[in-house]
Amino acid sequence: MTLAPQALIERERLRFAREHPRCAALAGDAAKHFPGAVPMHWMADWGTPFPLFIAAAEGAELEDLDGYRYRDFCLGDTGAMFGHSPVAIVAAITEQAGRGLTCMLPAARTASVGAALASRFALPFWQLTQTATDANRAALRWARAITGRRKILVFQGCYHGTVDETMVRLRGGRTVTREGAIGPAFDGATAALAVEFNDFGALEAALAGGDIAAVIAEPVMTNVGMVLPQQGFLEHLRELTCRHGTLLIIDETHTLSSGPAGYAGEQALQADFWVCGKAIAGGVPCAVYGFTTEVEARMRAVLASREPGHSGMGTTLAGNALTLAALEAALLHLHTRETHAPMQAGASRLASQLQSLFGARGLPWHVSRVGARVEFGFTAAPRNGSEAEAAMRPVLEQALHLWLLNRGLIVTPFHNMMLIAPMQTGAAVDALVGEIGAFLDEVKL
Repeated sequence: MTLAPQALIERERLRFAREHPRCAALAGDAAKHFPGAVPMHWMADWGTPFPLFIAAAEGAELEDLDGYRYRDFCLGDTGAMFGHSPVAIVAAITEQAGRGLTCMLPAARTASVGAALASRFALPFWQLTQTATDANRAALRWARAITGRRKILVFQGCYHGTVDETMVRLRGGRTVTREGAIGPAFDGATAALAVEFNDFGALEAALAGGDIAAVIAEPVMTNVGMVLPQQGFLEHLRELTCRHGTLLIIDETHTLSSGPAGYAGEQALQADFWVCGKAIAGGVPCAVYGFTTEVEARMRAVLASREPGHSGMGTTLAGNALTLAALEAALLHLHTRETHAPMQAGASRLASQLQSLFGARGLPWHVSRVGARVEFGFTAAPRNGSEAEAAMRPVLEQALHLWLLNRGLIVTPFHNMMLIAPMQTGAAVDALVGEIGAFLDEVKL
């Protein structure tokens, strides 16, 4: 007998509560000081009756407070893309920790890190921040200052962290502030214009007015479900931005899974700014933004035209010595073909098996992949953010995520994203697909 998704959720929540008494006890204590018993509210988005507290993480596995072990396909929503506590990162931060953590002065390895960034990602100039949100915010501020234009362009369904002006949606042909935004400082529609991804005509019309400072885009949309670019779209985007004097910011915080130089490096996509966070330093909080020689010259002109003072960009801890040590180690040992090869092979195996599973059951579901990142949805592959959003089935997704978690497998708590770490085994991939198949036997679609 199959169960409706909501009934399955209730059953799985009861099982979780029964099997996790230590997590339950800790949740009660933590809730006295942390709303929802978590230090950051997104950590409560897993659908469990109380948080799953992690005692240890290593490689591609987690262990919770109650002693259960999990094969991890979430990997901190990309932050631990190369696995938990990579050996090279642990060694680098251990060595640096005894020599100072932060000084608000450049560390001795600054030049070598800059050279490694330039070599790996093919842009000559760089700045460091703590998060991709900070990096995106800085790139957008620079774009407005450089061009003298006020508006930016984003794609419907985009996600670029918590940058206010990117927190917008396209509704009924109008750009509006994103529905879930809490306490926005201003109406996002006054600062941003949203158009559909893969819409050649809408993009051209939006840029033709000559008032857009920058387009900020993921080369593959990932946070509204995965939306792949249609053939020629990214090339058209680059050509149009050049033609209309608009700067192009490529955010690769999630698409870094494409290869050692990210999607832009793999596909020879050129941009004025390139932004990446999360996994860039192997899981240590760090983000970077790189930019061209022309942009750097225009930055200097902007600075020369202003009185010195607080720019509104940068934080005290950005570029600290500990982060630089981790970033250097990651560039040397993680952003390599050797590291990515097992990730890509595992993702290919997962995507192929999922396609076979759905095909054998006659399900018209799609499987998308960008490098080591795999996702499936409940319709044919979407062409844009609106189609991806409309195809989501949150209750079914939550039922699946809880089912998998209770069986020692973790995927992201939103849509159906799975990421392959370098050390993830073929047996773990097979187990994941097998349990998804078992779930399909149990749930009423």
